[in-house]
Amino acid sequence: MNFRETAEHIFLSGIRGVLPEKIISDLISLRGSVLKVGYLSYDLEKHRGIYVLGAGKASAALGHYLESVIGNRISGGHIVTKYGFYCKLRKIKVTEAGHPVPDENSFKATSEIVSIADNASENDLVIFIWSGGGSSLLADHPDGSSPSEMMFFNEMLVRCGADIHEINIVRKHLSKVKGGQLIRHIWPASSVTIYLSDVLGDPPDTVASGPTAPDNTTFADALNIVEKYDLINDMPPSLYRFISDGVQGINPDSPKPGDPLFSRSATLLAGNNRMALQAAAIEAESMGLSTFIVTSELNGETHQACSFILDTIHAYRNNYSTKKPVCLLFGGETTVRVTGEGLGGRNQHLALAAANKIQDISGITFLSAGTDGNDGNTEMAGAVADSETVHDALSMNVDPGRYLQEFDSYNFFKTVGGHIFTGPTMTNVMDMAVVIIE
Repeated sequence: MNFRETAEHIFLSGIRGVLPEKIISDLISLRGSVLKVGYLSYDLEKHRGIYVLGAGKASAALGHYLESVIGNRISGGHIVTKYGFYCKLRKIKVTEAGHPVPDENSFKATSEIVSIADNASENDLVIFIWSGGGSSLLADHPDGSSPSEMMFFNEMLVRCGADIHEINIVRKHLSKVKGGQLIRHIWPASSVTIYLSDVLGDPPDTVASGPTAPDNTTFADALNIVEKYDLINDMPPSLYRFISDGVQGINPDSPKPGDPLFSRSATLLAGNNRMALQAAAIEAESMGLSTFIVTSELNGETHQACSFILDTIHAYRNNYSTKKPVCLLFGGETTVRVTGEGLGGRNQHLALAAANKIQDISGITFLSAGTDGNDGNTEMAGAVADSETVHDALSMNVDPGRYLQEFDSYNFFKTVGGHIFTGPTMTNVMDMAVVIIE
């Protein structure tokens, strides 16, 4: 058995478990005029218009399958997705835009989404679709600032080492649509939010920065994060001033839990990392591997995650009561504080770090990849390594330690081999790591 190919096959099986077609068919159905969304029911005959608004890497594909269910009953809508994740829709306009840093299309599409929301009436139903990536794709900027300043600051945020929860707290408080504020624009229309989670714990207020979810965070929280990562001196003064004014109560904060604005809205989780791991586990078991889902909440710096995974490998490898080969599955999202000038992402970096750790442990295969098919600033989803990877590299006069130090994991795997390429998967539920112990 080629365990590198096996690990990749298991990873791809996990992705298939959270593809938009499966998610929508499991969640939504239409019988006559009654639309079923999970446990909710909507009689479409009682609504004047039905609008679909969304943002995220999976949003256009989700919109495609939503159209296949509701069809011509949709009055219109607008979705903004990442370049390469486009689907041509019949009733809903789709815009491709920048990620992880917003671009001109992000701001233009968001303005059009807000315009549709503003025109919604009490008799309308608005269906929101959010998925990972929505925080940069759904982009606006505070009064007194410019789109270019927001683009610059977003790049600072995603490179400073803050986790996604912290990044989105700041984003919410530099926006008029995030942090539940888009609900203000559709009020008093009814709405249902369908979201695909790319964050730990699946909180709806964090995915895409929660445009339709109550926000528990404050301007003071945003300011604390800016201070924690020492961003004040380098961020645009207009954005720092907006947050500071918010702390003083000059700018209104985001709507909180219990706000009447949310009395006509509902939210349903459509898919998450746990679902992908379960699909991967079923496939691994069918291939004869003793399979264990270790966690769906892997987080922290990549070196911390690597240490945790290595400890787990040792525990299972030394457990002689467990039948081999063993497949260990990890899901979640790590962070990388980039200090080098190389290319790569958290998954390739984690795979390279693991390769260094397993070089003296025989019979280990390690894969780490993003379920969206995109790792960092590269076209790869991630990488796979095994106990021989470092030895192979050294025989080619390639120094793994140097590539790791320079955060150049992409070029390491490009030279030595091991890249995982999927192209855009049209879904996004964080990352998966597949470990096989022979």
